Amino acid sequence: MDKNQQAILSNQKQNEIHISFHEEHVLHELKHFLPSQQALKDFIHHNSLHAFQHLKFYEAIFKASKIFGFQVSLQLSEFRQLYKTGRIREDILDMILATKKGKDHLFLWKQKLIEVNYDTINHPRIGQLRKYWKEAYAFDLDNNVHPLLFRILCSFLDQGIAITAFPFANKSFTESIKELERTSLVSFFKTKAVRKKFLSGDYSITELLKTIVGKEEYFEQYLFDQQFAHHGWSGFISAVEDNPHTLLDNKKITFKELVEFELLMELDALNDVFGSNWQPLTNHVTAPPLYLFAEVPKTELAEVIELWQDAFEWSYYDSVLKGILIAEDKRELQQNGDAAIPSTKNTPSFQAIFCIDEREDSIRRHIEAVDKKAETFGAPGFFGVEFYFQQQGSKFYDKLCPAPVTPKYLIKESDAKAVRQEELIYTKHTHGIVSGFFLSIGFGFWAFVKKIEMLFRPKMSPAISNAYGHMDKQSTLSIENKNPNDTENGLQIGYTVDEMAARAEGFLRGIGMIKRFAPIVYIIAHGSSSANNPHHGAHDCGACSGRPGATNARVQAFILNHKTVREILAAKGIIIPAETQFLGCMHDTAADVMAYYDENVLSEENAKAHFINIQNFETALNLNAKERSRRFASINTKQELEQVRKAIHSRSVSLFEPRPELGHGTNTLAIIGRRQMTKGLFLDRRAFLNSYDHTTDADGTILSAVMRPIGLVCGGINLEYYFSRVDNIKMGAGTKLPHNVMGLFGVANSSDGDLRPGLPWQMIEVHDPVRLMVIVEHKPEIVLKAIQSSPEVFEWYKNEWVHIVALDPEEKQFYYFKNGAFSKYEPVTASGEIKTIHNMVQFIEGAKEMETNHIVHATEENLPVYLLD
Repeated sequence: MDKNQQAILSNQKQNEIHISFHEEHVLHELKHFLPSQQALKDFIHHNSLHAFQHLKFYEAIFKASKIFGFQVSLQLSEFRQLYKTGRIREDILDMILATKKGKDHLFLWKQKLIEVNYDTINHPRIGQLRKYWKEAYAFDLDNNVHPLLFRILCSFLDQGIAITAFPFANKSFTESIKELERTSLVSFFKTKAVRKKFLSGDYSITELLKTIVGKEEYFEQYLFDQQFAHHGWSGFISAVEDNPHTLLDNKKITFKELVEFELLMELDALNDVFGSNWQPLTNHVTAPPLYLFAEVPKTELAEVIELWQDAFEWSYYDSVLKGILIAEDKRELQQNGDAAIPSTKNTPSFQAIFCIDEREDSIRRHIEAVDKKAETFGAPGFFGVEFYFQQQGSKFYDKLCPAPVTPKYLIKESDAKAVRQEELIYTKHTHGIVSGFFLSIGFGFWAFVKKIEMLFRPKMSPAISNAYGHMDKQSTLSIENKNPNDTENGLQIGYTVDEMAARAEGFLRGIGMIKRFAPIVYIIAHGSSSANNPHHGAHDCGACSGRPGATNARVQAFILNHKTVREILAAKGIIIPAETQFLGCMHDTAADVMAYYDENVLSEENAKAHFINIQNFETALNLNAKERSRRFASINTKQELEQVRKAIHSRSVSLFEPRPELGHGTNTLAIIGRRQMTKGLFLDRRAFLNSYDHTTDADGTILSAVMRPIGLVCGGINLEYYFSRVDNIKMGAGTKLPHNVMGLFGVANSSDGDLRPGLPWQMIEVHDPVRLMVIVEHKPEIVLKAIQSSPEVFEWYKNEWVHIVALDPEEKQFYYFKNGAFSKYEPVTASGEIKTIHNMVQFIEGAKEMETNHIVHATEENLPVYLLD
């Protein structure tokens, strides 16, 4: 029996099983497959196909494609073009074909990949039942229901963008609408019978489906068709139900309420248009009910796409792995040469701990080039301290830690000195009838002048999302808790000394920083300033729930400067010299500026060193801005450093700039190991860099903790960029230019459109859609134990949603994880193919990339990995 016959039998069997409709089961299944994106304020990157993550990657994406119509890879024509331009290398393609299809079939399959024409049109299962409304009645039910439904939902869920709050919103969605129906002169319903049914509450999903659909065996298919016709709204309401804190102004709504209300609106629309001259939908359907999740037979086209995708990914991975080995050999030669010269190991001039974010790869590289004695490290950007933060004057708490963590601590801000600026043209007085008439005229002219000024001289204003605006630089934070009874809303305010010491130890051991401390250690968070950008949370720190991490940097710096904490750490073998001081900072990745907090704690000697270090940071920021400018068409990369940086800064505050920065675009790697692994490489801002020292962790205990967030955070970022890139219409947000902010929680095209999940085109247009490659410096058996530490962690690797390679530090040998085990991998890239950059400025000026390119050509040689001279 072949796979097609098996699929048919499976389909028939599943149809028999699903004749009986179980309402709770179907709603649960729907919630599982809907997008899980929460409000824009908490932009947490995630796997867009999280519901399929229990399956192997290729099985999962092709199944999702067949069911929901998603485009899950580059088009076949795009792969072939990449091959023609050399971005997919022939030697790598041959290696993939020989491994997967055998050397004897290499020529045959290569011909299929390059020449054979395939029917690439996808006929998804979703929507096949609902289409009969148009075929049988020439009636667009979606067009008659969705505009009003979306407006009602948006008004109810509104977070403050509306002039008038939704009445009765303190009740559940259904009760609020009922109360509005009872007290209003007009109704949301066009027919009295449906309105009466709604107010009475005498209805259920099953009863409504019997009236609208007819036969019970079609009910599940109809609900999937209905909800995936607007999967953005459905997914968001499902997320709000599961996580009410998604909204600051909590609203009580359930997914079941949405389904019930939409079915009522459909019944109302049908009765209004056809009266009694219509029958249940399935009276016009001859096809049997379709089980959406029946097995999907693997087609030859799917095999071809899989081979192309592997070849595309390994054309990059292989060159990276080869580059790491060459850099390692160069270091060994250098070290052997230096061994003949007597020398003493000097203390670093300063150390800087950055977030692992791949955008910090370049600034770290430039800092190390400017100050040869400086050292940099990478750690998850919440810096090991999890808490809620309450800004002075704020009613709400901000979560500043990874999404899965639920903090038990609250840090409060007080003694803020800065006066919050306001913009007169945004006053609420314009909402009045009389005042609005006069103020709108006066402010209208003023707004016109302001817009002209912003066009030619962009600058920070109260209307712009300022990365530094969430915390006053001079404020006081309630970090130390001297009384465990000091709580607020069930949260302990600050940490006790023992709790601080535990977090300090875990943080330092995690990055291998347990000795040889510099006089000043900078803990550098990151955030992003941007104007007119509802997705700015996606540019902030993912480890801080989509917010800037400056507060975390200040908190950890305070903890590590604490005298008693240091005494506890010393007893555990981590001795921090008395002259060493930690300083919290933040790097604005869009504007390329740096801010430093609590500088008053520095000793006189360290204050002098800090002044010199600031100059070095400024030089590094200039170089960083120049490197970033090669991807921006509006900036002349060959200008002087200061002019380029000024242009970069202007982009971040321009209301007319759709690309203040490109976010995580081009991310492809996560490297877990000592800095020496990557210090001699140019990785083009494509690598998450997490510091880890295997020499301090022989049994891998620390590594298990380090690996825990890599799949969820880095893998989630990577896969959201991947799927938003390959299908920007259904899994991405489309172009941001026509986006309308809905209720301060989502975006849609126009006021009647579906909420757009995923990322806008302007963030992913330069992204290469390849899976994340995780490279870990440790023995393969230790790495295997670390990723098997929990089923949730292991799932990412065993199902190949991300790749993982272990670099044995003794053998200098790579081991690739596949089919449950690590096996040796020898890069096929020749040593001579990895070029060397002798002058970074000249290289950047000669490798300008246009932001309009759909596929980025990273270098002329198409190997975006270089050695650094």
